Amino acid sequence: MSTKNTNPSALAAASVGLAALASAMGIGRFSLTPILPLMQQDAGLSLTVGGWLATANYVGYLLGAISCVAFSPPAGPAIRWGLLSVAVTTLWMGLSDWQPLWMGLRFVSGAASAFVLIGTSAWAMPILRSHGREQWSGHVFSGVGIGIAIAGLFGLSAGIEVWGSRGTWIALGAVAMTLAFVLWRPLATGSTVDTAAAPGLRTLSRPVIVVAACYAAFGFGYIIPATFLPALASDYIHDPAMFGLVWPVFGAAAALSTFGSAWLGRGLAPRQLWMRAKWVLAAGVLAPALVINLATLLFSAVCVGGTFMIITMAGIREALRLGGAPAPLAVGVMTAAFGAGQIVGPLTVSMLGRSGHAFALASGIAALGLVAGNCGLLFFAREAEPV
Repeated sequence: MSTKNTNPSALAAASVGLAALASAMGIGRFSLTPILPLMQQDAGLSLTVGGWLATANYVGYLLGAISCVAFSPPAGPAIRWGLLSVAVTTLWMGLSDWQPLWMGLRFVSGAASAFVLIGTSAWAMPILRSHGREQWSGHVFSGVGIGIAIAGLFGLSAGIEVWGSRGTWIALGAVAMTLAFVLWRPLATGSTVDTAAAPGLRTLSRPVIVVAACYAAFGFGYIIPATFLPALASDYIHDPAMFGLVWPVFGAAAALSTFGSAWLGRGLAPRQLWMRAKWVLAAGVLAPALVINLATLLFSAVCVGGTFMIITMAGIREALRLGGAPAPLAVGVMTAAFGAGQIVGPLTVSMLGRSGHAFALASGIAALGLVAGNCGLLFFAREAEPV
């Protein structure tokens, strides 16, 4: 039976996927980053507690990804309820001042974000493929960078207009709630494309497991600047119009990189693109650990923001190429590996929190992790080439 009359159009699928990822990732996952400097100012939040809040979100993200791998929830409901959970928990952050509750809210928001990311990949990618528009996947994933830029602009405006952290949480929660309502009906109809994995395909080859381990190193390496750059900027640059630029620049670089990834990766295998982008990422992670000023902070924002979505997409494509796994399983396993790696980053900063060089030390360790991951990919590349 033909599915053309019941499937969403390619444009609709790309637009819905973009908006869903903008809410889930820009707000559900990364909204703490631009709001952390505000919480330090008006709620007396320490960098150590900020690290624990970030860790709670990342633990939720990891467990959400593992749940998706284990139970394979239907894509449409996973996205819908995930978006609603992101909205409610973000609003609640602005309505409470109890730190243990904040931990729980960030945990739930992280889990919901994983459901939306994996659900969106399983929902949108087959639709784009059925319309011959698989190359539009970059448009879908640009939602991550767009969401980060939007959250950053809210943080920038809050710093300039002195809204405070609570007002910023509530404003972002209202945006997330609006998106959840707008996307509820399009996602309710779902897609007639079969995204379920056949029983014989619910296994992963050893190459995919190795690639997932390297992906975990990427998660650890990038998360230090992706969590603490704006807070670090606010410590050294007192003009909110200046230090508030860091996160919008990070998001803009991420969004633009998804549109340019096809051109940047022209003629390169996914693993090669991944490795090259990772060297740039390592430079961005290390730069503010060596010298802290506006130039190095913006350099870091561009390098990290401009590569992490390229590496994300290249890593998933590499796992699919090597293992032949179905999209939901491959994305779920890679997301879980990424989540495991990124949990270590904020924990490292929290454990080093008593040191005056906590960020620099953690960034140096993160850069070493990225180099080690690239060496692993280089060694694995020689093993994996067909003979």
